[in-house]
Amino acid sequence: MKQGTGIAIGVLAVALAAGSGYWFGQQGAASQPQGSAVATAGAVGAAANAAKAEKKLLYYRNPMGLPDTSPTPKKDPMGMDYIAVYAGGADEEPLAANQLRISTEKIQKLGVRSEAAQLRSLDRSVRAAGRIEPDERRLFTIAPKFEGYVERLHVNVTGQPVAKGQPLFEVYSPELVSAQREYAIAAQGVEALKEAGGQAQSGMKQLAESSLQRLKNWDISDEQIKALSKTGAAQRTLTFRSPVSGIVMEKKAQQGMRFMPGEMLYQVADLSRVWVVADVFEQDIGLVKSGAKAKVRINAYPDKELTGTVTYVYPTLKAETRTVPVRVELANPGLLLKPAMFAQVEVMVSAKAKVVTVPLSAVIDSGTRQIVLIQQAEGRFEPREVKLGSRSDNDVEVLNGVKEGEQVVVAANFLIDAESNLKAAVGGFGDASKPASAAATTASAPAPKATGHQAQGTVDSIDLKDGTLSLSHGPVASLKWPAMTMEFKVANASLLKDLKPGARISVEFVERQAGEWVITSIKK
Repeated sequence: MKQGTGIAIGVLAVALAAGSGYWFGQQGAASQPQGSAVATAGAVGAAANAAKAEKKLLYYRNPMGLPDTSPTPKKDPMGMDYIAVYAGGADEEPLAANQLRISTEKIQKLGVRSEAAQLRSLDRSVRAAGRIEPDERRLFTIAPKFEGYVERLHVNVTGQPVAKGQPLFEVYSPELVSAQREYAIAAQGVEALKEAGGQAQSGMKQLAESSLQRLKNWDISDEQIKALSKTGAAQRTLTFRSPVSGIVMEKKAQQGMRFMPGEMLYQVADLSRVWVVADVFEQDIGLVKSGAKAKVRINAYPDKELTGTVTYVYPTLKAETRTVPVRVELANPGLLLKPAMFAQVEVMVSAKAKVVTVPLSAVIDSGTRQIVLIQQAEGRFEPREVKLGSRSDNDVEVLNGVKEGEQVVVAANFLIDAESNLKAAVGGFGDASKPASAAATTASAPAPKATGHQAQGTVDSIDLKDGTLSLSHGPVASLKWPAMTMEFKVANASLLKDLKPGARISVEFVERQAGEWVITSIKK
């Protein structure tokens, strides 16, 4: 009886406790404001979403891109903290159409470098080969206008410098002597008929003037004519003098030779100023204008740079060489420039306005189109087809495809091509003959990765100039190669630093194109 009573009391106590708990819960809920209840629910939801959005830590990677990871935080030998890599990070984000992904480790190995496309004036220069020629306006020919004989030579050497008015040679001409005597007689007749008038005096004056004009037409100097009028004695020989200070370029006169009217006996050139006639290629001739400044270098004087001015662009083109002659005038101090010397001409061409430019090394030219790689983020690249314009020595104008400030890859482009099979990614946007749906399908497909291979061997020889090395390596299982000796290219010349023939090394390499193998990593 007592046992049954105890059990009943226990059950009653439990019931009372449950009832009181429910009553107090209802009172608390009734007294709590409605807004507070909503806030509590929101906090609970936010906590749940935060828990879902929390990224999972995968590992810690080397800050310099080396192939070294750690499950826990650590520092590299330089004291830099390893970088945490989370699931769903940049390396795991989905790629957009036409984008490429290269691992940080590969970027470090390949030596990838990028620069921003800049807005600048694309100043450039047009280079051409030329030759020194005398200024045609400073060439003088001495050719008597009457028949005669060379009596005496005062200048008897080709190339001899002469001063203006210096005697060159003396000639004898029976015709000249006769003309002098005729003028002397006419002059004396005028003087004798000075007192007379009428037709006789007039006729004598006309004869004297006719004889004088004949002598002047034969280039007889005024001094010789005055001496003839004063003395009345005809001179047997006539002296020809240099009309300009210069160099005797050509001499045909010989002692005692007979010459005919108009025959050239001497040619004298003033070489204080000369021409440089440069042959400019057809595609560059539109950039060269009269008045442009030009730099001239001569092989004989490599340490001297002369400055001239473009004075004339010839209106003809040489069909054999597809070049147009361009004349540059410049001073010739010390007569250093000799006719027929070869010269290198550089004409400076200034751009009219600023344009978007990228370095020439950024352009991958397939022959049918030009492509640049845009770095969208770390390890993510987008190939774009571009339309190019004018070029300078180091940069090229981009008419379409790249905007100012975008990062373009300027080094290791071909290695990115080899590493990520650029052709497959580019195919999605380049062929106009493909339907839009087919192009989109190709673009969205992930680009296959190029296969890397490893080998160990001994260095036979190194060519720093060509960036190649000959390696006697063991079997390569990934390619089913037996042991052999072959030549490899290197991705960067720095890989060959401190490397000598006979060294035992381990290499990683890829196939850039059919039959061309490029080493991307070398370890001793």
